[in-house]
Amino acid sequence: MTLDRPVYRVKRHLLGKPLTTERISEEKLSNRTALGVLASDCISSSAYGSEEMLRVLVPVVGAAAFTLLMPVTFAILLVLLLLTLCYSDVVTIYTRAGGSYVVARENFGPNVAQIAAVALLVDYIVTVAVQVSAGTNALISLAHLAGNEFTGLDHLQLPVSVAVIVLLAYGNLRGVREAGRLFALPAYLFMAAVGLVLLAAALRGLTGGLPHADPHAAGVVPFGTPGNGWLYGASLFIVLRSFANGGSSLTGLEAISNGISAFREPQGRNARHTLIAMSVILGILVLGVSTLAHFTHAVPYTDGTPTVIAQEAHLAFGGGPLGTAGLVFVQLATALVLYTGANTPFTGFPYLASFVAEDRFLPRVLTRRGHRLAFSNGIIALTVVSLALLLVTGASVDKLVALYAIGVFTAFTMAGAGLTVYHLRRRERYRRVKVTLNALAAATSAAVVLIFAVTKFTEGAWLVVVIFPLGVWTLTRINREYRREAAALQGIQAPGADRAVYARHLVLVLVEALDLATLMALRYAHELRPDEIRAVHFAIDEAYAGRLAARWEETSATAVPLELVACPDRRLRHAMKELAYRSTEDGDTWLTVLVPRRTYSNALGKLLHRGTGEKLGKTLTRLPHVVVTILPFDVSRALRAMEERHHRPPAG
Repeated sequence: MTLDRPVYRVKRHLLGKPLTTERISEEKLSNRTALGVLASDCISSSAYGSEEMLRVLVPVVGAAAFTLLMPVTFAILLVLLLLTLCYSDVVTIYTRAGGSYVVARENFGPNVAQIAAVALLVDYIVTVAVQVSAGTNALISLAHLAGNEFTGLDHLQLPVSVAVIVLLAYGNLRGVREAGRLFALPAYLFMAAVGLVLLAAALRGLTGGLPHADPHAAGVVPFGTPGNGWLYGASLFIVLRSFANGGSSLTGLEAISNGISAFREPQGRNARHTLIAMSVILGILVLGVSTLAHFTHAVPYTDGTPTVIAQEAHLAFGGGPLGTAGLVFVQLATALVLYTGANTPFTGFPYLASFVAEDRFLPRVLTRRGHRLAFSNGIIALTVVSLALLLVTGASVDKLVALYAIGVFTAFTMAGAGLTVYHLRRRERYRRVKVTLNALAAATSAAVVLIFAVTKFTEGAWLVVVIFPLGVWTLTRINREYRREAAALQGIQAPGADRAVYARHLVLVLVEALDLATLMALRYAHELRPDEIRAVHFAIDEAYAGRLAARWEETSATAVPLELVACPDRRLRHAMKELAYRSTEDGDTWLTVLVPRRTYSNALGKLLHRGTGEKLGKTLTRLPHVVVTILPFDVSRALRAMEERHHRPPAG
């Protein structure tokens, strides 16, 4: 006979066999798998980073945007270089997952570190929504460019995105190894796809056959006039805003430091090698997509589709069967890597949340590993919040980007500043170089945060600006409550504190009926050997109480007298509290209340019976000198035993 509950059997069927704690060391990722799993978010952001820059530049400076795009891209790559050097330091020094949170905690203290914690948690939530929305855009873009008969799919943006998030959550609940196998391949397919586009474009460009996109197509972002942008002094503001938007290309760079626990030993060295490889690949992809946009004049569309990278693939491959096949491959690879890029937060968020919870700034339930050794509660929390964000924004990438970079660049700032302090406190080789590089990374990241907060404030960034201080206050408030509770529970532990201090022990057995459940409770009461045992029935129905009392007098099953407590106003809980208070008001009596609970395994039994006695017991949990014990009695088992006796043939 199995003792597993039906819910657990369903869980086991969906997620597989449970993994034991000893298997944690086996659930590690090789460098190649880690690059696919943890770097998907970072690498895939190249699919929309250049487009977000153009979305700012084109409406103001028109065709000049394609020229201005290149210096802005080079500025983004310079920031990438600084952050790569900074995070190479992070993963070398801090080999425990947590990234900028651990750096900030070790160098600024736990309270200041909550700024990094909130930044990363917000970033992970928004990343899921952005990546999934962009992935769905890639599929819709394929439909737009493949043929007009498929252009009516825009209404599927939200439901498809929701379904993908649910699928990602399911994959991660199955465990790290399964997630790695499932999510590593798309990153490599995307690299190959973009490389193929760049190669095809280069070949067509050398032969003079690389066409331009149509700037007058229906739905494109309207072109501005270059003179107007410069005339109104908008040049610096627009460039800064474009630079901030382009910063979305670097989101996900911190994922390796946050998920370093998933690497095999030696974790620091493996994480650093993977980080450098990821940054080089990202730099090539961002530069390639921007350069191709510069030559093809691929322009964003107001509704987000077709995307710039989809237009580039279409222009590079051209028409015909081969061109269509190439376009399909690129867009499917792009959609897959964007979807699996949304998997990175499902690895990083639960780890980070568990560390913050270990420091008692988040609920401790987030530290528990689930059925398949994953931090299931963190995965579920991330899923719920990201789905809510997706529904609120309608899965719009443009709206979500306004919430995006502030969080991740705040984390970059905390990491750079923390490492600057770390190296300032030590006399080591190349100290000045390390201090300078990390300080530059911190200052640059802080500048991006400021630019984004100012230029995107009215487009949704105000929400993040409000959430940050509120989130930090919430985390510190949780920590204060944990510390207060710990101090109260610690108390004064004097010698012999475990000895009895009450002169009298009274046991009350709550009686609903004279049956086997009540008799079991009375038997248990005798086992406790108290000074007094009292059986109590609260008389709401006087007629029933009278019949119960008469039957009690007639029975020989127990010698404990039955006490009827009048309850004319039917306030059972109030009457129970009064009885408990009267029983312990002398200060020398310890009261134990035994509550028989009749349990039913069948649905009908659960429906027909209420747990009144158990509810009564719960009302006493806050009273001093009172202990409530629930004694379950399986009615369904007793019923089966009776039926077996009834059908058993007589002996002899």
